[in-house]
Amino acid sequence: MLRLYDTRLRAVVPITPGQPGALSMYACGPTVYRDAHLGNLRTFLLPDLIRRIAEHSGLAVTVVQNITDVGHMLDDTGLGGDGVGADAGQQGEDRLLRAAGAAGNALAIARAFEDSYHRDCDALGITRPTVSPRASESIDSMVNVIEQLLHSGHAYVGADGSVFFDARSFASYGAISGNRLEALRPGHRFEGTTDPNKRFHADWALWKAAPATRTQLVWETPFGRGFPGWHIECTAMLLSHLGDSVDIHTGGIDLRFPHHEDERAQTESVVGHEVVKHWVHAEHLLFEGRKMSKSAGNVVLMSDVIARGYDPRAVRLAFLEQHYRTQVDLSWDSISAADRMLRRWRELISSVVGSTDFSTTINHSDVATYVREVADAYADDLDTAAGIRILRTLERSSHSLEIKAATLLACEPLLGLGLDTVPDQDTGYGSVPSEIQALLDERANARMQRNWTASDELRDAISAQGWLVTDTADGQVLKRVR
Repeated sequence: MLRLYDTRLRAVVPITPGQPGALSMYACGPTVYRDAHLGNLRTFLLPDLIRRIAEHSGLAVTVVQNITDVGHMLDDTGLGGDGVGADAGQQGEDRLLRAAGAAGNALAIARAFEDSYHRDCDALGITRPTVSPRASESIDSMVNVIEQLLHSGHAYVGADGSVFFDARSFASYGAISGNRLEALRPGHRFEGTTDPNKRFHADWALWKAAPATRTQLVWETPFGRGFPGWHIECTAMLLSHLGDSVDIHTGGIDLRFPHHEDERAQTESVVGHEVVKHWVHAEHLLFEGRKMSKSAGNVVLMSDVIARGYDPRAVRLAFLEQHYRTQVDLSWDSISAADRMLRRWRELISSVVGSTDFSTTINHSDVATYVREVADAYADDLDTAAGIRILRTLERSSHSLEIKAATLLACEPLLGLGLDTVPDQDTGYGSVPSEIQALLDERANARMQRNWTASDELRDAISAQGWLVTDTADGQVLKRVR
């Protein structure tokens, strides 16, 4: 039986689906105003790991993961405050509108980053969700939920026309994070005052009245012209696509508060009972000793991994070598080591697949034993690190190459490392435009003539068009990154 650490219960507990034979899961998805970095992608790997062991156990899994393309502000704590670092004094600004700038089309930018997100997840071997609803296309559902909250007295309209959730109306607020309303200190806006539109400093906006200067991502509703708060989006999309009983809700550890606390309060206030049975969170990722962030200057994208010549699945393997609740310190050295291991396993498999001895080994009892051990590790709170150790022990053992290869392939549905496929040698992002190919050919000629200045200039020209060039022993490798 699958067992997971439930953040709310603060214990590893057995997961018993509400519907026999089927598991429902809501996964907090990306805010598509920028590319996802490796820290983000580690969080998005969590529902994929749960899905794979659940399906291995015979469950039919439904995964709903939202796409936030509106309403995620630079400060969404609900407590006010100036934001942090580059966000200081900008708590009222929508992340997507900020990315779009004065002349940009916000939704067009959102779609571009959404596509980039899906490409990165595909590269990492993350199975696509069953449904990926967009916040901008779920406004009617949000309005319906807000109307119910107003009717039941859990929400009220502020002086500026915004609609707020009454935090004190939900008695068990803080069950996930351990925060208590009476202990939360009011934040302050940059002008030095708390939000006068709220009755209580910890209340948060369900619907925000839009200023006249905001011309994009606004909707006319019974509450007036405005846009949704971040937290209400997940409540509406979860209820719309999974109903009032959900087995598992996943997210990064940073979403415990306020996002998941606020979401839980809204959802249970509408439905009248507990909706999510288990809350599961992935820990932060460090990169070379520091939390990955723009301000730290250590943001690493999937395109950076590819540009260095590493297989994207090496990042997945590096993640699997650590427990999802462990704060992992990733580095280029660890990615390189994982890449070497991945290539070694693929070479082992390719050396024996198709042989007569291999075909008679697939159903060997030793293979079944190893697969069971790896699956048991996964089922025990996703102990992927133990699973990888089992396979590394097998690799060093005296078992035949056929036994080793058959075991690795049999574990592939759990691993998601692409061991059963030949690594993609094309761009992975569709056909190469003729003008890019011309620049690539010109660069190849420049390198043959050892004209490194021209080579670098052409590489920069190709990069400016959204493509990365990596020089390998086999020549130039091209990857589209946006």
